[in-house]
Amino acid sequence: MLRSTRPGRTVAALAASAAALLAFSACASGSAAGDDGGDVTIDYAIWDQNQQPAMEEIAAAFTEEHPNVTIDIQLTPYKEYFTKLQTAVSGGAGPDVFWMNGPNFQLYASNGVLAPLDDEGIAASDYPQGLIDLYTYDGSLYGAPKDFDTVALWYNTELFDAAGVEYPSADWTWDDLKAAAAKLTDPAAGVYGIAATQYGQENYYDSIAQAGGEVVSADGTETGYGSPEALEGITLWTDLIEAGSSPTAQQMTDTSAEDFFLSGKAAMFQNGSWAAVAYAENPDIAEKVNVAPLAAGPEGNQSVIHGIGNVANAKSDELEIAKEFAAFASGEQAAKIQAETGTVIPAFNGTQQAWVDALPQYDLQVYIDALETAVPYPVSKNTAAWNAIESEILSQVWAGTLTPEDGLAQLADEMQAALDAESE
Repeated sequence: MLRSTRPGRTVAALAASAAALLAFSACASGSAAGDDGGDVTIDYAIWDQNQQPAMEEIAAAFTEEHPNVTIDIQLTPYKEYFTKLQTAVSGGAGPDVFWMNGPNFQLYASNGVLAPLDDEGIAASDYPQGLIDLYTYDGSLYGAPKDFDTVALWYNTELFDAAGVEYPSADWTWDDLKAAAAKLTDPAAGVYGIAATQYGQENYYDSIAQAGGEVVSADGTETGYGSPEALEGITLWTDLIEAGSSPTAQQMTDTSAEDFFLSGKAAMFQNGSWAAVAYAENPDIAEKVNVAPLAAGPEGNQSVIHGIGNVANAKSDELEIAKEFAAFASGEQAAKIQAETGTVIPAFNGTQQAWVDALPQYDLQVYIDALETAVPYPVSKNTAAWNAIESEILSQVWAGTLTPEDGLAQLADEMQAALDAESE
């Protein structure tokens, strides 16, 4: 799970981070101390409390197969996770196995922090190709895909019924989305048709792909923000705000965009698959919502695919066991444990149906079907550097202080400079 528009660090701070990781790569290598059969403890760092019970069950399953190995799960909230991780690995330490995401992956892999997993028997065919690509660097697989998330359109059935609007369907286009949002908007009641958030993964990364554009080239060297397709993908959302079908950027700053949906003040809200269990457990909306595929743009209804990878610390004192556990925690047995909890969609092919079945009240198959046309989450060697630029400029576009045309022209120039700096 990842919202790419979370305020990022500055380019200078990211340069310091990269330097710290480079310093780490020069540290002495660890040894596989557990190879003699003695008792071993592996630290496993995660960031999602909702997933901790499943991770504990996975750890217990590994210990059952390896009685001398104990897995110590270390939970750190996401907002602190990468700061803590950077500090630890820069000092030559850090957890033996830990969660990794796409935006940070190449920075860690390119600086020798991660151990390649090519010799762990991980079959690429067992996972969505987009995730294998996401966690491959310089020809080697460094992350074992643990789960994945795609994006779909959640809607409030009560608000649709009250307005006499048909529910979203698989053949919806952007025009249908905009027309429905207008009909569902009721200024007197303070109800909006949709919350047009400045979220990359959930909104404009998807619509840029649906318009035939890209945020960054597949090799991470060229920005796509200067294209007409990117502009079309951005203006889908800013036009909804301008039309009054969505709260303003300021309103969605004062009250989170998702809170508009949760409180029944927004009829539609695009969200990742992680939202399903949260909505099912929310008594205010659990029985009032359902989910449909994304509306199609000029080139289709593509969703971004992202997911967590299990990685092994290259400097772990228990490197061989750490690599084995990273692969195990993303394998079929672990995937089935995850699926039954309903918290995330497991990445291992053939195990996702249990996740769909865990919450039969919702049409969750749409998230699995989205794999057919999914596009990889946009990343480069130092993604966070241009994420910060992206967030700053697009916040002005969403607020209306910069036109989409001017904002994307500026973003394209500054993002390209950041990408060029990655190869220096």
